[in-house]
Formats: sequence, C-alpha cells, structure tokens
Amino acid sequence: MSNATHVAKIEETVARQRAFFQTGATRPVAVRVAALKRLKKEIQAREQILLDALQADLHKSHFEGYMCELGLNLDELGYLARHVAEWSRPRRRPTPLAQFKSKSYELAEPYGVVLVMSPWNYPYLLSLDPLFGAVAAGNCVVLKPSAYAPNTSRAMAELIAAVFNPDWVTVIEGGREQNAALLEQRFDYIFFTGSVDVGKMVMEKASRHLTPVTLELGGKSPVIVDRTANIPLTAKRLVFGKLLNAGQTCVAPDYCLVDRKVRDELVEELKKQFQRMLGQDPLANDHFVRIINRKHYNRLQGLLEGEEILYGGGHRDDPDSDSGWIAPTLVADTLDGTSKPMGEEIFGPILPIIPYDGLDQAIHFINRREKPLALYLFTRSQRIKERILRSCSFGGGCINDTIIHLATHHMGFGGVGQSGMGSYHGKRSFDTFSHYRAIVDKATWLDLPMRYHPYKKFNGKLIRMFIH
Repeated sequence: MSNATHVAKIEETVARQRAFFQTGATRPVAVRVAALKRLKKEIQAREQILLDALQADLHKSHFEGYMCELGLNLDELGYLARHVAEWSRPRRRPTPLAQFKSKSYELAEPYGVVLVMSPWNYPYLLSLDPLFGAVAAGNCVVLKPSAYAPNTSRAMAELIAAVFNPDWVTVIEGGREQNAALLEQRFDYIFFTGSVDVGKMVMEKASRHLTPVTLELGGKSPVIVDRTANIPLTAKRLVFGKLLNAGQTCVAPDYCLVDRKVRDELVEELKKQFQRMLGQDPLANDHFVRIINRKHYNRLQGLLEGEEILYGGGHRDDPDSDSGWIAPTLVADTLDGTSKPMGEEIFGPILPIIPYDGLDQAIHFINRREKPLALYLFTRSQRIKERILRSCSFGGGCINDTIIHLATHHMGFGGVGQSGMGSYHGKRSFDTFSHYRAIVDKATWLDLPMRYHPYKKFNGKLIRMFIH
C-alpha cells in the first residue's frame, strides 16, 4: 500500500469520526458508561488471548502481564464507569456580588476527535488507559499502537472492533508511515506516550493546528539511598522496580546515588535480591522479560562495553525471535557520570551505582540534568525526605519504594519539563480529555445599571464597592 493510500485512508477515518462526533452520539453519560462496561467485559473474555499476545511480543509472563497491565486496565475501567456520571454534572462555583443575580458553574465537554499514540513497552496499559479516559469524557478516538509489538497491536484492534463502531473508536496499525500520516491530520487532542525526541516532533506537528497535547515521555529517573535506609528492604524494592519488564519501563530506576558509607552493603544486597528473584542464572528464568528487538538488544550490550561491571553483564540470544535477554547488571560509576549507561535513558536491566559523600552532591547531580519522570528516595529521615522534595523537581515518585505511584486512581501520573506535560489516571484522565466551559446563567428580573454607558460618577463609586 502506497503512502498516498495510507494518508487517504487515515483522512477518511478522521473525517468519519468527526462526522460521528457531531451527531452527539458519544455525549450521553449512559452511553459512555455502557461502553466502558462492555469494554471491561470484553477484556475479561479475551484475557488469555491478550496475555498470549503480550508474551509473544515481550516474553512477558501472564503473571506480570496481568499485574502490570490488564489488571490495572480493568481496575481503571471500573473506576471510570462508577464516576463518569458524577464528573459530568455541572460543578457549581461561587458568583461574585457584582454579577448578582446569577449562578455560575463549569460544564465538561469532550474535545472531539482524539489521537492516542502509544509505545511498545506496556502496550495495553499505555494504550488503553488513555483511551478509557477519552471515551469516558465523550470523545471519538483513533488509537495508534506501536509496530514494535505487532501481536498486542492486532489483539487491541480486534478487541476495540468487538466493542465500538469504528466511527467512534478505531485502531490504526502500522509503523512510521501511519504515524506520519496521522500527525498530518487535524485532531482536537493528541495524547502521546514515548521518547522525548518523538514527543518534540508530535508537539511541533500539533502546533500547526493549535492542538492541545499530553506528552508522557521519560528520562533518567534517579534513586537516592541515604545512610539511614533499611538496606535489605531497599534492595528488594529497588530490584522489583528494575526487573519489571526487564527495565523497559518509563519510570524504571535508571541510576542509583548511594551514600558511600552504605554503598558496598547495598551492592551486596542487590546481588542477593537479583539471585533470589531470578535464580543463579537469570537468563534461563522463564519469567524474565525479553528485550523488545535486536536494535535495543544490541544497544544495551553496547552500553556495557568497557564498563566496570559489579554484577551480571551477560546476555543470551532468543532462538525464537530476533532479540534476546540482557542479564540484570550493576555498573560502577562516579559523580562525574561518565559511564556509557549514564549517557542516555537505559530502558533495560542495567543499573549504574554512583556513591556520594554528602546529600548536596546527590542533589546537584540530579539538578544539573533534565527533570526526570520519577524519583525514588530511600531513607528513614524525615528531614531528608523534606529536603529532597523541596530541592528536586520530577514528575512523581516514591519514598521507600519504586514504580507504585502510578498505580492509583487518586493521583495523576505525568512528567515535568523534558519528561512530559499533562497527566492522567482516574479523574485526571477525564479532565485531560475534557474542556471545562465556564458558564454564568444570569437572571432577567434584575439588571443593575451601573456598568452601562453613559459612565457616571455615582456608578463609578458603586463599581468600586463591588470590585476591589
């Protein structure tokens, strides 16, 4: 299929969705709730198919696939379905005395036709969660999953087709040609999850139509371990966060700043935890996730060449795919940050260990880099907690744990600066895909004359009484 054909097909899809949106069919709350409930039932019915597709793309176990993707999807769907009616009601607001007699309220309306572009690393979680929010708010949605995960892309296309009229929600499969064609269209909102470089391109394309965007990006998310931390528990929770999806997680711990006094103890505990979780030969563990493709597999091996390896460093090709596994690896580095893994977002099971002698050094190391998507602090000191939160800017994070801050309906998940803009999850998802109109409903039985021409001195005094 030629590029012109791709463009024409996508133009037709967007035009049909825009026409469908204009009918108002997506706006009734009952329709939205019913759609969310149908989608939840269909995901439950297809659970085995969806998890098998995930395993085919990433060698992700059904356990991890449900824990980190489908389970969270289902939980989010249920939460949105329970609260859409409440969020869709007019929100009363105080009315200034100068606007007497009237009532003020905000009213949520959908943007229209939304584009959701998602990555390969958590294909269900990062595709479907924003889609749920867009549907809950009453939008039409075009979902573009990553071509790097073709099995889950196909599974999502079949899932969505079983629930929605394509004029309401549809999936566009494919690679760069489809991405480029989609970004040439005029959407009413774009939600992108992926790399910083592609995020910049998305924002540039969106700016031609003044299309608002949410960008969920990444960066190098630091860990700080101070001397008061519970080192065995710190290692356990840090390894949990690093091993999820073999480190192919936008909020994975990317590097570890550790007080020099506990550096060696932490390294030994990290080694123990890697072995406890994956065994003596992690490359033979059937539950360990594979690197997505040969390009990233080779890239990660290249990051280890010539480095001081404290633990791990091995790799194994997968005979059933054009990729393989990278062993959990600890790399020695210093506050100069000159190791190759410190030159880019790692996105793999490699963790640089950087000792510091004072907390100021750790703070300076973080703050001279771009603002990260996540930060993880391990400490038992309230003073240090407050100091780090006061001194470092980041999207979100955890104190004495990793990753779990994104698994809640009650707080938004998103970045800041180079790590992204905007947020979602729970009500934040509904808000992200809604425009809130400010409405003043004025009574007709009273009309204060002071604001009208001709301006009079007495009316000016009245104005000053009401507005000051």
